[in-house]
Amino acid sequence: MPPSDVFLEAAKQTACMVSCIISVISLEVKGLMVRSYATLNVMIGAVDIGGTKTLIAAFNGKGEILEQRKFATPQNYEEFLHVLQENVAQLTTKDFLRAAVAVPGRLDRTTGIALGYGTLHWGRATIEADTEKILGCPVRIENDAKLAGLYEGRQLKQYKDVLYVTIGTGISCALITNGNINDSLADSEGGQILVDYRGSMRQWEDVVSGRAIVERFQKRASDINDAHTWKIIAHDLGLGLIDLISVIQPDIIVMGGGVNTNFEKYIGHLEKELKKYETPLVPIPPIHCATKPEEAVIYGCYELAKDPYGRAH
Repeated sequence: MPPSDVFLEAAKQTACMVSCIISVISLEVKGLMVRSYATLNVMIGAVDIGGTKTLIAAFNGKGEILEQRKFATPQNYEEFLHVLQENVAQLTTKDFLRAAVAVPGRLDRTTGIALGYGTLHWGRATIEADTEKILGCPVRIENDAKLAGLYEGRQLKQYKDVLYVTIGTGISCALITNGNINDSLADSEGGQILVDYRGSMRQWEDVVSGRAIVERFQKRASDINDAHTWKIIAHDLGLGLIDLISVIQPDIIVMGGGVNTNFEKYIGHLEKELKKYETPLVPIPPIHCATKPEEAVIYGCYELAKDPYGRAH
């Protein structure tokens, strides 16, 4: 073989070896990054702003809450920022890589501004920018029900379309498709659909939310134990659920929120009620209780914050 060919062949073999080494190093680095994120000192911040209370939590890379604080949500936005800053300062784990903030209202996700709320009166608040200053890291804001749905939907990877319905003071919902918030319904407010109640059209959440249950039966849902009352509640839940099922056609429904800590008291009645409306074109999907009926929002904050570049949408 001529010397030039020998040199060329040696060069090819060297290049191949270098390529293999680079590939191995790349895989090791990627693996190290994943392992580091899950096991080392990575902190994710989460803030769940509620109409009456706000929860702050510090997560590690495994999705475990290391520390949390709670305070009453001020009705004045500037006061809220002041109290939030005070509480964050008292955390011992606050060197956050990223954070997410759950907002109980409608959002402009491009500008990070909250546009409207259920019970708060903060106006067009620049929540994303303001909380970034307080938390000292990049922040993403998202609707609270959508974040709860994000967490619960990711626990059910075998289903493509997961409809999450939360029943607390009001009613809201989220559609999670392939483990991400479905943009088409990112601003939906399922609790405000109209249902025929006693001959008049009423918003669904005014009929059977936690607030409505107390007004109607003079008891919190957790204090109701008789089957007859839960049968009535199941009927009224069905009024709105069948509309959502007909339009969205989800693969599964997950029920969350405070009222759904009583899931076993009503689910049998609800399934029978929905079967009355089932047709070949509108099948009734399975209905599950949320894995974290009252904590899904704060865990959803973690899910959103840990996803780089907004993969949760």
